[in-house]
Amino acid sequence: MNSIKGLLTWKRTLIVSIVVLFLLNIFSFYGLYTNKFYFFKIDNYIFPILSIIHFVFLYVLWFKIKENELSDPPMRTLEYILYIISLVYIYKLVETMIVLSSYSDFENHLIPGTFLPIGYLMLTLYAALLLVTLLAVVYRKEMVGTYLFDDMNQHVDHWK
Repeated sequence: MNSIKGLLTWKRTLIVSIVVLFLLNIFSFYGLYTNKFYFFKIDNYIFPILSIIHFVFLYVLWFKIKENELSDPPMRTLEYILYIISLVYIYKLVETMIVLSSYSDFENHLIPGTFLPIGYLMLTLYAALLLVTLLAVVYRKEMVGTYLFDDMNQHVDHWK
């Protein structure tokens, strides 16, 4: 993990996360089997809508690190929602693996030449997204701090 953290600093992690999310938002409308974009299918909008929460978490993380602020309950809520969204990322990774493994099932059919290259690119992007999401949480724990809110209330004078 230290070698990955040496390569991907917190700023690079945020930049890579933004680029990967942007590319995957575009590919969420792409059909591997047909080599076409489908903008009128409702389920193609699920990933872009969920990625908005990821973008907000990245912005909050950047702001907290830049301003040297401590974590707060809204950030904790965002991170917990991001854990749930990470399950969707894992689902999309497995779904892409299943689609790529079905290539041999359709040997007799006309499959576009972009099927494997773009499929492997999407697979790599989903794996990278999971890695940088995990890394962003690690940087949040190290640079922003843990979520200890019970300790905050003990330093407040309630009688004033």
